[in-house]
Amino acid sequence: MTATVVLALTASGCVTVHGELEVVPAATKTEAARALKDFTDAYNAADKAYDPALDAGRVTGALGAVNQAGLKSRSITSPGGNPNHQPLVLSDATFTIPKKAGWPRWFVANVDSNRDTDQGTGDSRWVLVFVRNSSQQLWEVAYLSILAPNEIPAFKTDAEGYAEPVAPDSAALAVAPKNLSEEYTSYLHSGKPAHFAAGPHTSVWRTERQNLARRPGLSTQFVDQPLDTGDYAPLGLMTEDGGAFVFFSTRFYDRQTAAAGYRPKVNPDVKALMTGEVKTTLTKEWVAGLVARVKPSGTTSDQVAVVGRLQGVTSATGS
Repeated sequence: MTATVVLALTASGCVTVHGELEVVPAATKTEAARALKDFTDAYNAADKAYDPALDAGRVTGALGAVNQAGLKSRSITSPGGNPNHQPLVLSDATFTIPKKAGWPRWFVANVDSNRDTDQGTGDSRWVLVFVRNSSQQLWEVAYLSILAPNEIPAFKTDAEGYAEPVAPDSAALAVAPKNLSEEYTSYLHSGKPAHFAAGPHTSVWRTERQNLARRPGLSTQFVDQPLDTGDYAPLGLMTEDGGAFVFFSTRFYDRQTAAAGYRPKVNPDVKALMTGEVKTTLTKEWVAGLVARVKPSGTTSDQVAVVGRLQGVTSATGS
């Protein structure tokens, strides 16, 4: 997350001072609020028309891949637009803006949506990560996590209220952010490295996959790949407890193969994204955006707790 520094009141990128990049806030709160409004307006227009072009300039990374594929699919299954469109309203925004040098610049918005019940177990918060790679680009949302209020940690801030970003190779954490995507995909395959805490996105997810693989008449194989460059790169903020809250991405494929005389079922949303014809096999490509609490260096167990996962099918192949 970065902001604009000014030398002669320019609103461009980082400024070089004696050969070094100045460390500055990623955005002002006014800029952040405007970015949130622009995203919401574009999201609503795209959802109402089922037209991915209407918010393509406001999403990127993992959220962009899921959002654009979903809208593309629905534009085919419901070409007249969304008959059940309900405008998204995002309110009660809190912006966490870090200081850093260079691009990309980014910040986090913690907002209430009109998609929850605002009480009890139905209460949730939307946590959006806004990114841009130059002063010429729009602010785009790369990650969206929908979390219970108590799953969002307190962030470490300086005297001015700005947050501290985590370096991708940080040695202050039990696991460096740059390694999370690769290690998580390895864990899903083999259960190692074993420093992921048990939960719905780790141990439970592995068990669910294993059960799918053993279904009679239909075998399912999973292949996971790290996704950690460009707008899929991990982004993290230090927390008050010395750990960090890190957003990261993965890609995975599930391949369903039916026994002789049967064929995998294809729902309309997946079929709209499919190439080929399903005879015995259906392969779906997924992209997932995740967020994890990472403990400080020196912690020996449950070093990474994955608290959120938003995923969607981005393409499919039949054979």
